Order: sequence, then structure tokens, then C-alpha cells
Amino acid sequence: MEKLIEELKQHLIENLNLEDLTPADIDAEAPLFGDEGLGLDSIDALEIILILERNYGLKIDNPAKGKEIFYSVRTLADYITANRK
Repeated sequence: MEKLIEELKQHLIENLNLEDLTPADIDAEAPLFGDEGLGLDSIDALEIILILERNYGLKIDNPAKGKEIFYSVRTLADYITANRK
């Protein structure tokens, strides 16, 4: 799980142009969106969807669950672990 979390942090940095951050700067438990944590926006959410599709072969089947899946790096990792084939 920790390896997956580090991998996700690296994908976020590369795909969301967060070059001023390192994986160590990103708290796996912190919110990804809003005023806390990384402060990402809806455009960033689309990029995260692409990360899930390209790198893990996953689609979000239930958009209503998106908020809980995308809450933090750890919740993304949990979703990937539970749904990866």
C-alpha cells in the first residue's frame, strides 16, 4: 500500500504540474481539494480520473462516490487496491 501511495504522489506531481512539491511534501491523509491539503480544483479532478484510467485501468462507475474516493491520496490508493483486477 505504501508503494502505491508513493506512486500516486509521483503521478499527481507530474500530471498536475506540482513541480515545486516532492512526494514527501504530500500528506497521504490530507484532503486533495478545498482550502486544506493540496487545494486542487475540478480540472485537477479530471486529470486524476485520467491517471486512474491510464495507469490502473479503472473507471469511476458511480460519480456519487467520487467525493469519497478523491478525498486524499490514501482514499485513492484504497479505491485502486479494492478495484484493480
